[in-house]
Amino acid sequence: MPIRGVLFDIDDTLFDYTHSEEAGILAHLRDVGLLERFPSPRAALDLWRAVMEHSYARYLARELTLRGQQCERTRRFLAHLGQDGAEHLTDDQATAWFAGYAAHRDAAWRAFPDAEPTLRRLAPHYRLGIVSNSDTDHQRRKLRAIGLLGHVGDVIVCSDQHGEAKPAPSIFHAACIALGLPPHEVAYVGDNYTVDAQGAHAAGLHAFWLDRAATTTPVAEGIHVLHTLHPLAPALAALPAP
Repeated sequence: MPIRGVLFDIDDTLFDYTHSEEAGILAHLRDVGLLERFPSPRAALDLWRAVMEHSYARYLARELTLRGQQCERTRRFLAHLGQDGAEHLTDDQATAWFAGYAAHRDAAWRAFPDAEPTLRRLAPHYRLGIVSNSDTDHQRRKLRAIGLLGHVGDVIVCSDQHGEAKPAPSIFHAACIALGLPPHEVAYVGDNYTVDAQGAHAAGLHAFWLDRAATTTPVAEGIHVLHTLHPLAPALAALPAP
């Protein structure tokens, strides 16, 4: 068998991050009376996502701590709304506001329906693990909450502890070392084409891009495309031996 291990991204691959984020911020904005400040819920979601992407990139670059990026997101988001004093919120005030969002977000946590059956099918035949651009404790808590932690074993390599984020080859290689396998015997599955698929491919793993939206985006040679996780097991078995 050419493939002996499979690594997965978490957010929007095994876990429906987009659903929980959107449900969380809309519920929180309703609670604090800010949703009517937007022309539509979509406008609120777009602003929240834009602010998140800016601050989270700074977290991955190690310019901010996890809590620091949460505080920055809160201040920037409220400042865009013209809230008085938003830019001068203390860390405790910003953390408290973000916690309201996080409580609603966490209540909406859920795995994709194809995640648990796929992991259960693969577990007897492959060494499984995780590579995530996030905080290790947070991702472990998330996997436990959605019922997937027991399927992925102890190999959870996250950027906060590793020190580099995907698509850096070193984080993929660190996970392969943790599996006890060389990269050419490991497949990687993730939803982000650039960060996950291209990153894993460049690191020498068998890259699978999970394109749940079934776009027509062209892919580079050597990158495999899935639209759900259900075909992953036969796709792994069909890979030619090196």
